[in-house]
Amino acid sequence: MKNLKQNKLIKILSLNSISVVISFFLGIASTKIVSIFMGASGMALLGSFKNFTSMFKSMSTLGINNLVVKLVVENKEDKKELSIIYSTFFWIFLLFSVVLGSLILVFSKFIAQFLFFNDLYLIPIQFFGVLLPLVVVNVFWMAIYNGLEKFKKIVFIQILSNVMVFFITAFLVWKQNIFGGLLSVALSEFFLVLITFLFVRSDKSYFQFDLQRIVSKKYFDAILKFSSMALLSAVLVPLVLMLIRNRIASQYSINEAGIWDAVNKLSSFYMLIFSSGLSLYYMPKLATLKTDDEFKIELKSYFKLFVPLFLIVLIAVFFLKEIIIHLAFTPAFSRIKEVLIWQLLGDFFRIMTLAFGYQIVAKAMIKKYFILEITFNSLYLILSYYLIPISSFEGALQAYLFANLFLFVLILWMFRKLFFIPLPKQEL
Repeated sequence: MKNLKQNKLIKILSLNSISVVISFFLGIASTKIVSIFMGASGMALLGSFKNFTSMFKSMSTLGINNLVVKLVVENKEDKKELSIIYSTFFWIFLLFSVVLGSLILVFSKFIAQFLFFNDLYLIPIQFFGVLLPLVVVNVFWMAIYNGLEKFKKIVFIQILSNVMVFFITAFLVWKQNIFGGLLSVALSEFFLVLITFLFVRSDKSYFQFDLQRIVSKKYFDAILKFSSMALLSAVLVPLVLMLIRNRIASQYSINEAGIWDAVNKLSSFYMLIFSSGLSLYYMPKLATLKTDDEFKIELKSYFKLFVPLFLIVLIAVFFLKEIIIHLAFTPAFSRIKEVLIWQLLGDFFRIMTLAFGYQIVAKAMIKKYFILEITFNSLYLILSYYLIPISSFEGALQAYLFANLFLFVLILWMFRKLFFIPLPKQEL
């Protein structure tokens, strides 16, 4: 019991539990409001726009906020080096976000047709394009906080941000239905920046850097190395989701696509509990590991503590699904309970795969990363395109499970040599 209490992962999960609980209940309440005022079709459009904004946020930062975390962890005692790191990433992020934001404005009509099947909702897209540079600055600040392991600050920012986003979303959805829901996605990003800025102002010493130092070649080379990995996920993951959603809508209806989105939303409720803990603890921890022995010890801890805890949550969600669905959705979404098992099983294999996936990112194993990302997303998309005409949106959920199962087997094969390394005697 003493070792359990001293385990850093458990401590961080406990610290983060307040934020997670608040986010969980606000997420359910927000989803209920969306399902009432926007319906299944609105849920699908909202999901599509969130995939789009997520893709462009990652593209603007080249998807390398994890690299910022890694470099800050490794250099946090050297203020001069941190200043160089901050300057390099700041200017590159700013340049890419301005360019991409401008492209969003120019091609907003085309984007609206692809996302919403009409050009009635141009304003939310244009708002997001204008705000993109600010959104990227917020990602930059949060990566620095994470690298400096300021976990309490991160949790407090998360709580305030989630409360603010909930009220903005609820008000705009109530007033403007689908248009308001889409607009809330863009405007919420602006308020998130304001909240983080209030904390950054009080922690100036952590964020000071010389703006005249434009770009360091050393870190620019590191960006090129990592961005090739990160940009793949930044574009591929949301694009695959958008294509699957459009496939469901074209084969059946936008309402069917909305129910599929609702299942993904429900998954995000319990995945939030663990993904936040992983980003706060696991990624910075892996960045400090030097040997396979150290990684195997961390891996053992992950599967001993984290995976069983996640399995318990999945079992609880399965048996409480009727209550959860009733709380979070309207009767129009009742079909979720019939198909939820596919998502739960897929998420279980995904969590086990992430134990190795974070190591691949932390150590920049580019070849492995490309193989896994392309394999999973290609398989997910191909299986979805095959199964959707047969089983509607349930086919996409089945494809998610099969793709995650295959990925888990593949990643075990990739790390097969690791299992022949004995743990140090003191750790046995």
